[in-house]
Amino acid sequence: MKEAIEQFRTNYWSRELQALGHNVWLMPPAYVKPYVKRQKNDMADAEAICEAVTRSNMRFVPTKTPEQQSGLVLHRTRHLLIRQQTSAINAIRAHLAEFGITAAVGRRGLEELLGVVADPSDKRVPELVRSCLAALGSQLLGLKKQILQFDRMILAWHRCNQTSKRLNPNYSWDVAIGNASARHQPD
Repeated sequence: MKEAIEQFRTNYWSRELQALGHNVWLMPPAYVKPYVKRQKNDMADAEAICEAVTRSNMRFVPTKTPEQQSGLVLHRTRHLLIRQQTSAINAIRAHLAEFGITAAVGRRGLEELLGVVADPSDKRVPELVRSCLAALGSQLLGLKKQILQFDRMILAWHRCNQTSKRLNPNYSWDVAIGNASARHQPD
């Protein structure tokens, strides 16, 4: 029996249906969307999937393995931490700029700003603001440690994954790109 599913967080169910003997076809949501005729709801989505699956030029994607999905979670979590780090840096810079305290862009500039926050004798920063920015600075340090930990996990995953090594045989900073590609490639 053939089953067509829009590929949006459905790899688990695809594997379960395949274990029951079904032939599952996953379609990317972007390929199904043009066939939705009215507002998005389950019935309209089901109708669009039925329409899309009958098209001869429809492309299907393979079901991801749990290992591939684990790798995607690894990369997405690291990416989330980097976005949070950027947000914390921007908040520190913006809050201090409100008090006329600025520094050069980059690591040295940020360290200079954090030095101002850590210096209780610097009266340009009110104590309430200092405690808030100290909390952001502490969060920033924690995020940097977590990102480094995820970098190590990605490297370890790369060294153990044949697809990733085939896509990027020589480790460099491009290992993240090779790993991300490996998670999207069928075996």
